[in-house]
Amino acid sequence: MYKSRRKFFWKILIVLLLAVGVLAAGNYVLSTYTIKNVYVEGNFHYTEEEIKSFVMEGPLGNNSLYLSFKYRNKGVENIPFVDVMDVAILAPDTIKITVYEKALAGFIKYMDTYMYFDKDGYVVENSSVMTMGVPQITGLSFDYAVLGEPLPVENKEVFNNILTITKLLKKYELTAEKIYFHTSGEVTIYFGSVRVALGNETSRLEDKLMLLPQFLQELSGKSGILQMENYEAGNGKYTFKPDAE
Repeated sequence: MYKSRRKFFWKILIVLLLAVGVLAAGNYVLSTYTIKNVYVEGNFHYTEEEIKSFVMEGPLGNNSLYLSFKYRNKGVENIPFVDVMDVAILAPDTIKITVYEKALAGFIKYMDTYMYFDKDGYVVENSSVMTMGVPQITGLSFDYAVLGEPLPVENKEVFNNILTITKLLKKYELTAEKIYFHTSGEVTIYFGSVRVALGNETSRLEDKLMLLPQFLQELSGKSGILQMENYEAGNGKYTFKPDAE
């Protein structure tokens, strides 16, 4: 009888010690791994606060150890305009969120919806809100646009031209509101009240675009068309035709 009580006592004591140990360990994890610093990189369409809200959701969303297990070998998916997001633990109280956005070449407006497509012409996102920094592409001929499918244009080569132009615009830190593809193959880019006619000579496209930052600065506050169809780099000549007032 005495031995049974003694054995029962030790079992209770061990359970209590284990419970105290678990509580102590839990308190240590919660206090030590509480996130105080968050670094976000690669984001463009979303603010840092929005990215944090996507990742650090739920009751343990502010615990770096929990997030390290939650997102181990698994990125954050199903967020518009984001391909994947990775979470790295830099210190017990510090994490870094790396955002990999979908490569958007441009968007078209279809039935009051903005349809964003990639370099191959596949519609990857649709939205009722226009995203700054992505140019609107006009002049394309198609009968429908479906999420997850390529835009049904006759000339597929146009997507290579779009990608080339958007890459060069980014390279020379130019932000275009709209790129218009004429049926003749010529291209006009809209920068606010200034339209830039580039013609259809794609081989000299970079020669023209690299000069645009200076030209646009000179044309600040003006409205009209900058004719660069036959512009010859190096001779410093171009024609600007102002809009009629």
